[in-house]
Amino acid sequence: MQGDQPFINTNLFVYDEAAGVIYMHTARLGRTQANIEQQARVCFSIMEMGRLLPADSAFGFSVEYAGVTVFGTASVVASQDEGRHAMELLVTKYAPHLVYGQDYAPAADSELARTSIYRIEIDEWSGKKKDAPPDFPGAFLYGQPTRPGV
Repeated sequence: MQGDQPFINTNLFVYDEAAGVIYMHTARLGRTQANIEQQARVCFSIMEMGRLLPADSAFGFSVEYAGVTVFGTASVVASQDEGRHAMELLVTKYAPHLVYGQDYAPAADSELARTSIYRIEIDEWSGKKKDAPPDFPGAFLYGQPTRPGV
């Protein structure tokens, strides 16, 4: 927070199921670091949008979705071993076709020194999800028009 201005930070992240924590990384200096130094309590939210669900009226339109909101405490990862672990998890999540140690090298100490890796200890979370039947009439993915010429 800068003054009384709330701040949302959008980052790549990974959930480490074994440790029950979320990792993300960003620049060494910046608003994320300043905010966490000022207040380590955080709220983290993710969502995934599915198909749009048309209706006979604008009010009836809906969307499939799944989302989770996490409440917890953030800290900078101090251990280089944990930092390397977090970076491996991040690359594995976003590039699962690449093999750690074969297609790319582990994060070097000098690379870890140029970034901040954050760990969010989860205190509680809640989620919501809406699914529609596969044959929902007229359902479509955003950006994929269903009418020719649209």
